[in-house]
Amino acid sequence: MKKWLLVVCSLVILITLTACGKNDEAIPVNGKSSEPLKVTLPTWTGYGPLFLAEEKGFFEKNGVDVELSVIEGLGERKAALAGGKVDGMATALDVQVTFAGAGIPVEVVWLFDDSYGGDGILVKNDINSVKDLKGKKMAFEVGSTSQMLALTALAQGGLTEEDVTVVQMSAGDAGAAFAAGQVDAAVTWEPWLSKGAEANGKVLLSTKDLPGIIIDTVAFHEDVIKNRPEDVKAFVKAMGEAMDFWKDNKKEANEIMAKGLGIDVAEFEATETGLKFFLKEDNDKLFGTDAKKGSIYESAENAIQFYKDQDMLENDLKAEDIINSSFLK
Repeated sequence: MKKWLLVVCSLVILITLTACGKNDEAIPVNGKSSEPLKVTLPTWTGYGPLFLAEEKGFFEKNGVDVELSVIEGLGERKAALAGGKVDGMATALDVQVTFAGAGIPVEVVWLFDDSYGGDGILVKNDINSVKDLKGKKMAFEVGSTSQMLALTALAQGGLTEEDVTVVQMSAGDAGAAFAAGQVDAAVTWEPWLSKGAEANGKVLLSTKDLPGIIIDTVAFHEDVIKNRPEDVKAFVKAMGEAMDFWKDNKKEANEIMAKGLGIDVAEFEATETGLKFFLKEDNDKLFGTDAKKGSIYESAENAIQFYKDQDMLENDLKAEDIINSSFLK
């Protein structure tokens, strides 16, 4: 009997110590953790550098484990971030604004690119101006960058969202719906802009006409920023090194990024022409310094004001609430 009690007690102690060891590993020490930084993204060329940093070992080199996951739906990504299933998200700056405005505190720490023709509005051939969109069926994802692009474009023609029939769908589905002749206009991105133009349509306007309106970013939840600053700093450093590699080895880098995103290299490179990838020095300039803030703060303020005007922000925000340049220093 004593032997059995001794064995049982030993097992209990062993299990307890093992469990405690696992908990200790998950607790950040000096801002670092053995847990991976979980970052989610949709399939978009601009986020390819994440896979480049992973494949070339830049995350590992800088001492941070990063776990990437592709979640296409914005709602699903938002839920994952709000529920703590992921630590950070790659998405457009204005979407980060809507998250913060909805009570999901995030801080942008890295800028991937500026859309320069990679996003736009597809229309049927008989639509020659924004004014011609009045009364037409227009597909875009409500609450996303596509809506911001749509409303900005409509305003240029003296129209509002009330002047069109909004068909709610993701950017990819909007492009496919246009190509299938189901809608008159679609706010989408490459390769759907090219595919739609080939399917009896044309690009009415793109981010070439509206530069600076769509900037791709990565942000982390405020709790991660506070509790794991060393991991975030290592992440940012790795992204800078990945972009240096891209600058000097574009062919290899593009192949790696296309593979990570699950798209053809030709499709990746065709889409890349509609982007301006940012290097470390570009990030330094766009974030600026404490004494002189860079233009990303103005872009954030513009997005905040836009969504305020649309009554789409629950909380008051300022650019400083969501832009964090400290990890670049």
